[in-house]
Amino acid sequence: MGNMFCCVQVDQSTVAIKERFGKFDEVLQPGCHYLPWILGSRLAGHLSLRVQQLDVRCETKTKDNVFVNVVASVQYRALANQASDAFYKLSNTKGQIQAYVFDVIRASVPKLNLDDVFEQKNEIAKAVEDELEKAMSTYGYEIVQTLIVDIEPDVHVKRAMNEINAAARLRVAANEKAEAEKILQIKRAEGEAESKYLAGLGIARQRQAIVDGLRDSVLGFSENVPGTSAKDVMDMVLVTQYFDTMKEIGAASKSSTVFVPHGPGAVRDVASQIREGLLQASSVS
Repeated sequence: MGNMFCCVQVDQSTVAIKERFGKFDEVLQPGCHYLPWILGSRLAGHLSLRVQQLDVRCETKTKDNVFVNVVASVQYRALANQASDAFYKLSNTKGQIQAYVFDVIRASVPKLNLDDVFEQKNEIAKAVEDELEKAMSTYGYEIVQTLIVDIEPDVHVKRAMNEINAAARLRVAANEKAEAEKILQIKRAEGEAESKYLAGLGIARQRQAIVDGLRDSVLGFSENVPGTSAKDVMDMVLVTQYFDTMKEIGAASKSSTVFVPHGPGAVRDVASQIREGLLQASSVS
C-alpha cells in the first residue's frame, strides 16, 4: 500500500538504501520517506544498525602439538555514517569476519603451549579484535568486542590432563599423610620415653624407700633389743619376706608350679647367697 502512494517506512535501528535507476542515491534514516518509483527511485534494501554476534569455532594446533577447538565470539555492528559501504562492499559479512578470525587464531595459537593458551586467551582475543577492527572499518563495520569463550582440547588430552592433576593431588595427599604418621610416631615415641623415664624414677624411689625403711628398722631394732647385731636383724627380715613370698605364691590361683627349698636352713642359704653376691659386686666395681 505504501508503494502505491510512493511512501516507505524505515524502522528504528535500521537504515534503508535508496537507489535511482540502479545507482545509489541516499541512506534513508528511520521514519517515513517519499519514494517516487515512477521517477526511477527504488528501495535496494535495509541495513540493521544493531549489535550482532557471530560465534566462530576454529580448530588449530598448539606449540606442543595438541589439537584444540577455539571458540571466538565477535560482536559487531554497521556504522550509520558508512551504511553505503557496509551495504555494497561486502556480500557475505559473516563469512568475511570468520575468515579473519581463522587467520588470526591459527597464527597466534601455534606459538603457545596448551597451558599458555588458557592463560593468554585475553591476548588472543585482543589480537583478533585488532585485526578485525583494522580490516572491517574499511567496509563500514565496527568491531564492538571479541571474546574467546571456550578452548576445548582433544578428549584424550583432556582426560590425560585430568589424570595428571589427580595424580599430583594424590601425591600431595600421600606426602601429607606420611608427615602426619611421622609426627604421630614421634609423639608416641616421646610419650613412651617419658613414661619409661617416670616409671624408672618411681622404681628408684620405691627402692630408696625400701632401703631407708630397712635401715631405720635395723637401727631401731638394734637400739631396742640389746645384744643384737645388724646381721641378726637382716636375717629376721629375710625370714619375714620369705614367708610373705610363700604366702603370695599359695594364694595366687593361676600361679605356675614353683619348686623352692623349704626349711629353716633355706633362709640361711638365701641370706648367704645375697651377701656373697653383694660382696662379689663390690669387689668387681
